[in-house]
Amino acid sequence: MAFAEYDTGVAWSFGLEIDGIEMKDIQEVSGLKLEVDDIEMKANTPAGQMVIKKLPGRKKAGEITLTRGLSLNKSWTDWIKHVFDGDIVTARKGGSVKVYDYKGNVVQTYTFTNGWPKTLELGSLKAGDTTVLTETLTITHEGLELA
Repeated sequence: MAFAEYDTGVAWSFGLEIDGIEMKDIQEVSGLKLEVDDIEMKANTPAGQMVIKKLPGRKKAGEITLTRGLSLNKSWTDWIKHVFDGDIVTARKGGSVKVYDYKGNVVQTYTFTNGWPKTLELGSLKAGDTTVLTETLTITHEGLELA
């Protein structure tokens, strides 16, 4: 790892790959969250005092949200069409988000398994607006690992 002791990652330097295909022009990625259920165990001590312990449970699956500028690239539309057509086997994909340091070295990799598109949303249309029109894809997955 190329970090010095107090260096940190930068939010603008990341890459996305789904089923080995690099996804270009991604503006934002959110939802990279590793989480487990918590289990509450209540018990009594031999002296009759109630004790509450918190234990880690099973890993939670989650959702990753991607945003990019609207373009002629129809890969997200084609992908969600598999879900609409009931072809979930084709729709399930694995992928990873890589975070880079200032020199372009991979610092961390978040890998998701069995992801499929849950929603595809077009940004707001507004007369007179001069911002880039975006599309946002939400991927639900069965697990996220930190590699």
